[in-house]
Amino acid sequence: MAMLGDIVQSVEMWLKLIRKPQPYIDPDLDPVLLVPGIAGSILKAVDHQNGNEERVWVRILEADSKFCSKLWSRFDPSTGKTVSLDPSTSITVPEERYGLYAIDVLDPDLIIGQESVYYFHDMIVEMIKWGFQEGKTLFGFGYDFRQSNRLQDTLDRLAAKLESVYKASGGKKINIISHSMGGLLVKCFMGLHSDVFEKYVKNWIAIAAPFRGAPGYIASTFLNGVSFVEGWEQNFFISKWSMHQLLIECPSIYELMACPYFHWEHMPLLEIWREKEGCNGIPQTILESYRPGESIDIFKESLSGNSIDYGGENIPLPFNLEILKWAKETHKVLSEAKVPSGVKFYNIYGINLETPHSVCYGSEEAPITDIRDLRFSEPTYVFVDGDGTVPVESAKADGLNAEARVGIPGEHRGILCEPHLYRILKHWLKAGNPDPFYNPINDYVILPTAFEMESLHEKGMQVTSLKEEWEIITEDQGNQDANKNSLVSSISVSQGPSKQSSRSEAHATVIVHPQNEGKQHVELNAISVSIDT
Repeated sequence: MAMLGDIVQSVEMWLKLIRKPQPYIDPDLDPVLLVPGIAGSILKAVDHQNGNEERVWVRILEADSKFCSKLWSRFDPSTGKTVSLDPSTSITVPEERYGLYAIDVLDPDLIIGQESVYYFHDMIVEMIKWGFQEGKTLFGFGYDFRQSNRLQDTLDRLAAKLESVYKASGGKKINIISHSMGGLLVKCFMGLHSDVFEKYVKNWIAIAAPFRGAPGYIASTFLNGVSFVEGWEQNFFISKWSMHQLLIECPSIYELMACPYFHWEHMPLLEIWREKEGCNGIPQTILESYRPGESIDIFKESLSGNSIDYGGENIPLPFNLEILKWAKETHKVLSEAKVPSGVKFYNIYGINLETPHSVCYGSEEAPITDIRDLRFSEPTYVFVDGDGTVPVESAKADGLNAEARVGIPGEHRGILCEPHLYRILKHWLKAGNPDPFYNPINDYVILPTAFEMESLHEKGMQVTSLKEEWEIITEDQGNQDANKNSLVSSISVSQGPSKQSSRSEAHATVIVHPQNEGKQHVELNAISVSIDT
């Protein structure tokens, strides 16, 4: 039996399934700062009179009413800041656990379905296994995601955070890992404070960043709102309409619009089937198409009558042209940002999911007669490759000098718990024992698919049989035709009897099947026989 285990271990090592256990704390690791995307930070409302705090994002109990009363806001063009309608409270981000609390589990009180409000939770757990330690080599930066990505208050907080992490880690430069819109925040900081960035940052790894916007997602968000939680949890969460009213006054959302001066390979469009009167007076149905810059007039007309009731007062919330003006300046900052010479930049983006790119309202059979009805219409989409939210074309177009750009299968937020992502991060962060043969760009995945073992012991003889199977999954399909035959190899081990041990023999056959559609099947069949002395 022991010999059979040796064979299995040898095969597993050959397949690179076994890694030497990592120490719980590795003092040699460089510090990591995690920066989330939109809606990825816990927000609290602080009462000005008594200092009491309550979590307003994310929560389940009274979620919608607290969200509307505490987070609904108006944009102040004189400061570039979005200010809550409630003058008696301020919005803050908790700093517990060195900033990690705010970006870990967004509703720590939720028991059933808590995974629906995970943000960096799985990554934090994984990185601790690699030897990172909270407060020494692992930190978080949460922020008020309603605000602009170039708001000076946020950038000042980020500068202070970088300095504190640098000091806490003993003067080691920092690895920033950003997700989604957090990549735009980091890029704005890098563009506006490149000296500070170069002083404290060693590497920046951007994950699923919408560098040129998220066209289909944002277009429908402006017109219809968005749900941040899917499934049954939606019934206990913030309504799509309530979220819509918040986002109309959020500069961050306007900064996620499709970049109008980017040379899109596939131009994102807003399309509307409209009924118009023809030359002969007979109504005709036509399909109108609007490019990103041309869509503004549609947003203005559609949202012209939008308003909310707050404390008995009717407050108009049209499409905000002042925020649009601010966002254009942000796009300019983003376009001019460069990676400082002493910093390395890496870009990871999601692939293999249908991602909204162009948006269409109405149909030839049921055209839109009033543009203001778009708010109450369900859109259809033209999809492109991406992570379900950000198209590949946008995520890859960082405009920076990148050490590597790697696409991996994964959903926009779900990518943060992908084992594939962890292997890449572990390699780039130099965590654990390095594998000199591993290349993140040509990554492979090995998945166990079957395991069967039977053992029979009778009259001094023990017979054990084992069957184990794996699939090696890789994106590299270039050599599929090189070898259409299966590779068969045999291993035999024997051990003679002695006073201390029995006579044993083990035989194993390994079959490596040819690659098919990026998958390669591996089978191990083994049997061992031992006879007591």
